[in-house]
Amino acid sequence: MDAPTPLPWPVPSARFMWARLSHLVAMGFGAGLSRIAPGTVGTLWAWAAFLLIDALAAPGDRGWALIIGVGVLVGWWASTQTARRSGIADPSFVVVDEVVAFWLVLWMAAPTSLWGQAVCFALFRYFDAAKPGPVAWADQVFKGSGWRGGWGVMFDDLVAAFCTLLVVALWRFVWGG
Repeated sequence: MDAPTPLPWPVPSARFMWARLSHLVAMGFGAGLSRIAPGTVGTLWAWAAFLLIDALAAPGDRGWALIIGVGVLVGWWASTQTARRSGIADPSFVVVDEVVAFWLVLWMAAPTSLWGQAVCFALFRYFDAAKPGPVAWADQVFKGSGWRGGWGVMFDDLVAAFCTLLVVALWRFVWGG
């Protein structure tokens, strides 16, 4: 594997994002450019995009399964390429992992109200940022460069999504609804 070459511009930047399709995808079409809490901004972008896609295209369960499945694969590719070109193993400006993982949460938690979606958002951000238990393990297990590292970028957010969904399922089991 070739060592990454230093970039001629600071990371993240709009120039870096527009340099390649993989960067554009990995950086959530600009959400990753946020200087403050890019993961949170990426998750907010994911929420808005989910609502828009669901309202305009009404993909249904099969459609969302396909969107998320393709999103995981494309996100893995984009994360790998962007990490390699930036020279950073797990760049904070890569937010496609939050986007795809939060789409999974919203799809699996549906149907739910806007309030329920906000609770899912808060739970997901907690698990993704604080990285308790299994999320911390997932964050470490695939560290590195190349495809393994690109998968690691995606994997901890998918585990955070499953932790979020576990809390939602337990809530529904205990309190109904």
